[in-house]
Amino acid sequence: MFDQRGEAQVWWVTGGTEDGFGIQLGVNHLGHFLLSHLLLGRLEGGWGGGRVVTLSSMAHSWGHIDSEALEVDKHLGTGKYSWQFFYAYCNSKLCNVLFTHELAKRLKGSNVTCYSLHPGVVRTGLSRHCSLWQKVFIEPIARLLFLDPEAGAQTTLHCCLQEGIEPLSGRYFACCAVQESCPKARDDAVAQKLWEVSERLCGIS
Repeated sequence: MFDQRGEAQVWWVTGGTEDGFGIQLGVNHLGHFLLSHLLLGRLEGGWGGGRVVTLSSMAHSWGHIDSEALEVDKHLGTGKYSWQFFYAYCNSKLCNVLFTHELAKRLKGSNVTCYSLHPGVVRTGLSRHCSLWQKVFIEPIARLLFLDPEAGAQTTLHCCLQEGIEPLSGRYFACCAVQESCPKARDDAVAQKLWEVSERLCGIS
């Protein structure tokens, strides 16, 4: 996991899950997709309904989904460099918004709603796996400009708890308010295709 200097190896960019999926695909999308699928019956049968809240990012607007390549390659991008990791991250965050978009259509008429969101740029422990030079560059900026974890949790809590947002099911939130996601995140055909491919990758189709 770490080299002799304690720096993160490139496994977190190029590595995969035990099921053979790219890290970004398996952790950021398929894990959420499968868990939601397994819980939907309980959510629909619960008193007062339930909510599926998916943590996305404003980075979804820089993502791109090629469903045919995704099904064959089982990853959202690979490489040894930080920008390649970030590209795969953006793709996974687009998956999150597309998943919510399609899920809302499938839940229409039920007592379950769903939302995706951008929490803000939050100062967390993620940079602990960065190299020393990256930490020197990132941490001063993070202390000045990034949200602390409590502030960064507010939009998630809003989507989980706020009364009266049920008619906004399927929408994308930021700063505790509904926002317009990018056009490709509202593409019905891409969302449906991603859903179908995700089902096959998870073995539930």
